[in-house]
Amino acid sequence: MKRPFRFAFAIFGGLILLLTAQTPKAKSVEQTLRASRWQKRVLLLAAPNAGQADFKQQKALLAAAEPELAARDVLVLEVLYNQLTEADKQFLTRKLGLQPPLFAALLIGKDGGVKQQSSRPIPPADLFDTVDKMPMRREELRRTRPGQR
Repeated sequence: MKRPFRFAFAIFGGLILLLTAQTPKAKSVEQTLRASRWQKRVLLLAAPNAGQADFKQQKALLAAAEPELAARDVLVLEVLYNQLTEADKQFLTRKLGLQPPLFAALLIGKDGGVKQQSSRPIPPADLFDTVDKMPMRREELRRTRPGQR
């Protein structure tokens, strides 16, 4: 009676090891931004932790605007300082000018440049206004709606 249990456990244990071995390593912030270049605009939300008031407010504002974010190719990247590697923290401070542990919202264009930065939540209308003024966004709209400007 014990033998079938051991057999099932051994198979189950093997599956756990197999699944664990196939789990991809999380990308660094820099790798994520590099992979998004020319593909997505990135709205990077940085906060000390998920309970921070501005972070929660920004997420709530964006929740109602998901279709508009998708239409503008915006990837929302949540960055919590208390979960970052030292390399990620250095990248954020040196390359993006963030000041941990303060909240920050950065809109990064498809070209990799910072287009908008705020230490307060950004209303979606302001975010979309910034995106819609970008030359690349205007070109995208021309391609999808021929004859319109």
